[in-house]
Amino acid sequence: MVLYEYPFNESIRTMLRLEHLFKRLTLLVPRDEPVDHHFALVTVFEIMDVASRADLKSDVLKELERHRGVLLGYRGNPHISEAALDEVIGQIDEAHQALNSQAGKAGQALTGNEWLMSIRSRISIPGGTCEFDLPAYYAWQQHPAEARRQDLARWIDSLWPLKSGLDLLLRLLRDSGVPHRVVATGGQYQQTLPQGRTYQLLRLRLDETLDLVPEISGHRLMVSVRLMRADTEGRLKPFGQDAAFDLALCS
Repeated sequence: MVLYEYPFNESIRTMLRLEHLFKRLTLLVPRDEPVDHHFALVTVFEIMDVASRADLKSDVLKELERHRGVLLGYRGNPHISEAALDEVIGQIDEAHQALNSQAGKAGQALTGNEWLMSIRSRISIPGGTCEFDLPAYYAWQQHPAEARRQDLARWIDSLWPLKSGLDLLLRLLRDSGVPHRVVATGGQYQQTLPQGRTYQLLRLRLDETLDLVPEISGHRLMVSVRLMRADTEGRLKPFGQDAAFDLALCS
C-alpha cells in the first residue's frame, strides 16, 4: 500500500515538510561519503528556512498541550490503560519542556557560525560550493567520515527538540484517525465532513499494484479525491473506473 497525506491547514503542512527533511537528514548523516554530508548540510539549511516561520514553535507547543488535555480526559476510563496513558502524557511533557526551553527558532544558534553561513550563502547557487569557491569547505570534506559526522552531530544538536516534538505530535495526530474502506466511483470520491469538528490531516492508502495517483483537495466542509494514472510521458490522466482505497481523517 502507498500512503498519501493531505494537510488541511498551513501549520500541519509546515510540520509535514519538516518531518520530511528530518527523515532525509537522519538517512544522510550516518553515511560516509562527502557528497552525503554535503546534502546533509543542505538539509540542515532547508530545515532552518522552513522553521523560520515565526509561529511554528508556538503552534507545536499549543498542539502538544491540546493533545495532553484530550488524553487527561481519559483518566478513569476502564477501557484505557492508565500505565499507557501516563507514558504518553510523560512523553508529551518531556517534548514540551525540551522545546519550550530552547531559546529562539530552530537552528538559530548556527547563524553565529560564520563558516557555516558562508556555505549557506552559496549552497543554493548551482556549483557554488566548488573547491575554488569555498576551499575551506572542500578541505572539510576531505576529513575522515567520523570527524565529519561529529561536526554534523554538533551542528544539528539544537534541532533535535523540534524534531522530537514534531515526531510525537504527528504520531498523536495520525493515531486519532481510524481508516475505513471507501470506493471512488468512476475514479472520483467525495465526502462531506461533519460540522463542529475540525480535521487537520487526511491519510489515504492505495494498492500500489493499481498504479494510481490521487489528486486530493479539501476544506472544513468537504474532501474530494480524484484518481489519476500517468501515461507513457508521465502526464496524469483521469482514471475513469471504480477503485477502492483506505481513508482516515485525523483531528
